[in-house]
Amino acid sequence: MTSNGESRAKVILHLDMNSFFASVEQSHDPSLKGIPMAVAGNPKARKGILVTCSYEARALGIYTTMTVGEAKRLCPNLIIVPPDFEKYRIASSAVFDLLRTYTELVEPVSIDEAYIDITAIGGLTNAMKIATGMQQRILQELDLPCSIGIAPNKFLAKTASDMKKPMGITILRKREVESVLWPLPVIEMHGIGKSTERKMNELGLYTIGDLAKTNEITVKSSFGKHGISLHKRANGIDDRLVDPDAAAERKSVGSSTTLTVDETDLDECLKVFKWLAEKVATRLANRQLAGTVVMIQIRSADWQNQTRSKTVLNPLYKEQDIYKVATELFKKHWDGEPIRLLGITVTNVIMKNELHEQLSFYNFEKHAKEETMDILLSQLEQKFGPGTVKRGTK
Repeated sequence: MTSNGESRAKVILHLDMNSFFASVEQSHDPSLKGIPMAVAGNPKARKGILVTCSYEARALGIYTTMTVGEAKRLCPNLIIVPPDFEKYRIASSAVFDLLRTYTELVEPVSIDEAYIDITAIGGLTNAMKIATGMQQRILQELDLPCSIGIAPNKFLAKTASDMKKPMGITILRKREVESVLWPLPVIEMHGIGKSTERKMNELGLYTIGDLAKTNEITVKSSFGKHGISLHKRANGIDDRLVDPDAAAERKSVGSSTTLTVDETDLDECLKVFKWLAEKVATRLANRQLAGTVVMIQIRSADWQNQTRSKTVLNPLYKEQDIYKVATELFKKHWDGEPIRLLGITVTNVIMKNELHEQLSFYNFEKHAKEETMDILLSQLEQKFGPGTVKRGTK
């Protein structure tokens, strides 16, 4: 609400990471920057599929879902690396954690995109400043590029983020829908695939403008509720809220920070880990979560990245426990190189109310053996009759 009691106009950002998997690989290995490279499920198999590729590769006509063989024919020097989804998940978590330093109204919708409601923290007046700050921080602190769309609703924000890549920021206002979106073919609209496009073409709907101007009843009779939603969006209408709880269950909670100087002093690094552990513990507490994997991120002054993790028997959520594991990992794996960035992430999280019976390895093995024995006894009794076989005692 504004000071006079009126509702403020919604301002939604859609943040889309640029060639995310490829960018993460380039961040971890700077020698991959500036060259045609791709991530493929099986780099050795020429029939393997490209998961993503760098913009340098795209400029040569290479695209996602192309086979390795096809890509190599277009660019024999194309560098292909295997996917490392744990690495991408860590980077994704770091991006979302950074966004939450601005507002809790962050809704991740996939590993590499999110909606952010900035209405209450600046609105349209400061939207460009906020978006630019987010984009630059993600680039400087995580070494990852992104594009951002700014609009009054989710649909227009997502549409805007696609308009300028990589590293673009685009504002799309509702009054611009007719001039910007309506001339485009319906397949260019988010939510419309090849099958829906064919059906719309059969109805004489070829552009987004055709869809916007057609009778809503006609669209509903052919496409049901989804048709009504598409019709509204073609007119720039989308009432969906940014809902942090609407995303899939989070698998990790973390925090990272870029240091003010390239740090070489162990005690100073430990102070940073103390601060990070406190932030992670607070975020876990806010969401009533605990996790069994502690992971640290180290970025050196020359932008070399490494991540190290440790799995613990009992889920952690307290600051001192997280700090202890994180610093043990750091002391073991830090080679003394000047450090640019440090981070802690707790993964494999579960709700705290599920911690009432956490089994140690010993107890787990004991339970497993007892379950196996129960199954065996049941099978024997079915064969020889109830009570014919009994458990032995020590």
